[in-house]
Order: sequence, then C-alpha cells, then structure tokens
Amino acid sequence: MDSWLLLAPWLGAMTVLLGLSALFSGSEAALFSLRPLDRRLMAAGAPAQRVAARLLNQPERLLTGILFWNLLVNLTFFTLGSVAALHLERLERWNAWQASGFVAGSLMVLIFIGEVLPKSLAVIAPQQLSAFASLPLTLLLRVVDPVMPILRRINRVSQRVIWPTFQPEQYLSTADLERAIRLSSSDDAIVQQEQAVLHNIVELSAIRADEWMRPRSQFEVFQPPVSLADLKGVVPAGGYLLVSEPHSHEIARAIRLDDFRELPANHLERLGDRVSYLPWCATVADAFEQMAQGESSVSAIVNEYGETIGVLTIEDILETVFTYAPSRSKRLLDRNPLHPIEPGRWLVAGMMSLRQLARRMQVEIPRTHSVTVAGVIQEAMQRLALAGDECTWGPFHFRVVEVGERGNLIVELRLAATEEES
Repeated sequence: MDSWLLLAPWLGAMTVLLGLSALFSGSEAALFSLRPLDRRLMAAGAPAQRVAARLLNQPERLLTGILFWNLLVNLTFFTLGSVAALHLERLERWNAWQASGFVAGSLMVLIFIGEVLPKSLAVIAPQQLSAFASLPLTLLLRVVDPVMPILRRINRVSQRVIWPTFQPEQYLSTADLERAIRLSSSDDAIVQQEQAVLHNIVELSAIRADEWMRPRSQFEVFQPPVSLADLKGVVPAGGYLLVSEPHSHEIARAIRLDDFRELPANHLERLGDRVSYLPWCATVADAFEQMAQGESSVSAIVNEYGETIGVLTIEDILETVFTYAPSRSKRLLDRNPLHPIEPGRWLVAGMMSLRQLARRMQVEIPRTHSVTVAGVIQEAMQRLALAGDECTWGPFHFRVVEVGERGNLIVELRLAATEEES
C-alpha cells in the first residue's frame, strides 16, 4: 500500500499522458478516415467541425504534427514509468521482478488504451471525434509550426537515404498480363473471369463516352433548392440525385443516395459532389481517370455546343469492367439488346452500340459519327424515326417497330444481303 502511495504522483502524470496519447491516436484515425462527403458536411457545420475541415486542407502538416506530439507523449509516458519503478527499487520497496513487471504493464496499457482502443473507436464515429479534437490540435500544431520545416527536411532525407534506388517499372503489354493470369491459377473458371475483366479494362480506351453514357432522356435533373418531397418517394435512375445550376438546366452536382442513412428534408443540393465534364468524343478510360483524380463519381458528357447530352457514373464504368458482356441497353432498359425472333431476323434496342452489334453479328460496318442503332437510323432518314420507318445502312436493314415515350426505339434487324436474296 505504501508503494502505491509513493507512486501516486507518477501515476497521475502518466494518466494525463495516457489521455493525450489516446487523443492523438484517435484524432489521427478519425481525421484521415473522413470521406470527402463528410468533409464537405463538416465545412458547413458547427464551428468545431469547420476547424477540423480546415485542418485537413494541409494534411502533411497535420499528420506530421500529430505524429510528433504522439511520439513525444509516448516516450515521456514510458520514461516516467521506468523512472518510477527504479525509484521504488532503490527505496527497497520493490524487487527487480516487480519493477520490470510495472514497466511491462505500463507499456501494455499504453499500447491498448493509448493506441489500439482509441483508433478502433475513432473509425466508428470519425466526425464527432474530429470535431472534439480540432481545437486542441489547432493550438498544438501552432506550437510546433516553427520546427515543422526541420521535421519535413528530416523526413525527406530519411526517404532518400533508406529508399534511394526506386526505378520505374517496365511497361507491361496485354499479352504479359494474360500470361501472368494464366500462371497465377490452375482453375480454368477463375482464369476466364480474370481474362474477361482484363479485356474489359483494355476496352475502356476504345469505348467513347457518348456510347456508354446514360442519355439525357433517361434521367431527371432537379433545380435547387431540392427537398426530399421533390423525389416523391422514388429513387432517381442510377441512384444519383442530379442537381442543376440555379438558373440553368446544366448539371452542377450529383448526390449518391446510397451514401446516406437518412436525408435532410430540405436543401439536398448542399450534399452533392461537383460533377466533372467531358466531351462526347472522350473515352470511358478518360472519364475513369478524371474520376480517380478528383472527388466526383459522375461525369457530365457535353456535345460540341457545350450542352449536356448524358451522364456517366463510376457504377457504369465498373459494370463495364466486371460484366462478361457489358451492354448499355440491358443496364438502362433491363432487356437484352439483341433478341432473335426467327432465323435471319432480330429485335434490337435502338440504344445498342454499333460496335457491339457488329461484333455480335460478325460483320464490318462503315465509318460513321453515330455510335448507336438509333443514331444511324436518324442519320440515314435525316429526321426522328417513327414506327414503321425502314432504311438500309451498311450491312443492315432496319425497320422501326416501336418508339417509346422517351424516344427509345425497338428495331427489327435483318442483314441487307439476306434481304436482297429473299
């Protein structure tokens, strides 16, 4: 009992240091686990939340400062524990085994309570902990700002000393990747799946954005302010709520509704990400690269006049990669794009791409600016198609069977050579 009374001042100081260690560890995990959406919401929230959002504007400064203070606190904690144990050992209150046990126990408490537990709790409620820690972190970062350049220089020098010989990897061709896939597994089914995914990834650079986008007729754009009642209980097509500029019909923001457990009743436009813009002639690979570099998961596709003609989402691109036979018409209309009705006759969706149709029919098609069946029909007839219209284009003879409410065509297809023979 007397030993613990002598340890009381040391234990008090160690408890304070343990709390600071937990604060730094938890705040690091909380701040750097915030999603872009969380950061935008906090930037428009309470004062403490706005301070936390501003701290993340300089992530290198924030991380360096947190690691510096956390290391300093942990070293001080361990030093106090060791000094207290040696002090009691000199007073013959403890033997060497008891002193070693106290130091080891202090270390285990520091690891669990000061590191593991706060990080685990921080990722569960990152917004709350980030707001709680923002003000003390701001003050402590200002304290170490004078030595921050020195810490950054030490960091860069250590990187160059420890990893001085990084070399860029050689370029890998598609054949090299396919060979690596074959050698990586003996299961034929897995190899086929991986090869299909690889083929689809390579195809991203050949598919134009206007060929794979969701056309303007397939989605609705809401003008701000947007309330929950405007949705009328229906999730918009594609799972995104698209919001226009205040006095325009051009898309400005996109809100992925699956990201929210509950939505506010009013001003939903504040939750949206800024969309990126791509010309109609860009490829799907260009759209994916733009999404990967920015914070937007939606690209608005514009024509040569700057008008939005469709949108492309990250889900559309991922479906292209991980589907054996990706099809835009099947994705948007929930039907097969090409359906045989009798020998030599097929029903085809007007939204089906010409490239995909030529591949399925194993024929060559002439060069054209259009990318869909509906596009070449309108190009051939020089007007909007009506039910019953017929035309021949390249190796195909088209007859419009049905025109949907949103202009979606159902077309009967025959090969032109077969038509001439009959």
